[in-house]
Amino acid sequence: MFIKGDQVFIISKTEMVPEMLKLAGKESVKFENIMILGGSEIGRMVAEELEEEISVKLIESSKETSARLADVLHKTLVIQGEGKDLDLLAAEGIVDMDAYVAVTKDEEDNIISCLMAKHLKVKKAIAHVEKLDYIPLANTIGIDALVNKKLSAATAILKFIRKGEIVSVATLHGVDAEVIELVAAKDSPVIKKPLKDLKFPEGAIIGCVIHNGTVTIPVGSTRIAADDRVVVFTLPKAVQEVEKYFS
Repeated sequence: MFIKGDQVFIISKTEMVPEMLKLAGKESVKFENIMILGGSEIGRMVAEELEEEISVKLIESSKETSARLADVLHKTLVIQGEGKDLDLLAAEGIVDMDAYVAVTKDEEDNIISCLMAKHLKVKKAIAHVEKLDYIPLANTIGIDALVNKKLSAATAILKFIRKGEIVSVATLHGVDAEVIELVAAKDSPVIKKPLKDLKFPEGAIIGCVIHNGTVTIPVGSTRIAADDRVVVFTLPKAVQEVEKYFS
């Protein structure tokens, strides 16, 4: 039984995501307008990725950086100003934003400005932080997500030091678990029996199987074929055994 405040990690087919959000009491948000605080490399890259699809405003305090960004971002509205300036945020329509992303070099400023955005009823607020200790506090303080470059780098490195045909690895900071996407090798133990007969390692569970581009949420009778991509939730103690099943 779930209780209020529990963190739940769910694998779902795309079409079922709105229903899962509804069950969790969350709102499915369509992003059409986003505001970014900080013209750092991260801020610029986020704006470049999004400006072709949605309306983007970027706030940068430096006059020189603002001018440079205005030259390279063709559809993003670049505004020179301070992110903690409530009058500026209001004038630029923060209340109409679907998301607010703070990526300045000052992590405290990022957190504070995101809290201001949430106070002004912005649906999603995301802050970049350097201290990993801040990340588990995101939900507690009212911010939707805190992201960290070091954690992202560690996740990428894990992909290459793990054994077997690993496509991706995601560490769940603040939670003693990992999500691993693997490819089932030819003649690997995982393809020889239905899941119910595999005696899969305790502390690990198969969340989905991707076969010829089709996603399946597995049951006991599901059989994995060679070259299938499989997503596994696992505790650290079970990682090595999981890898052996796919090698």
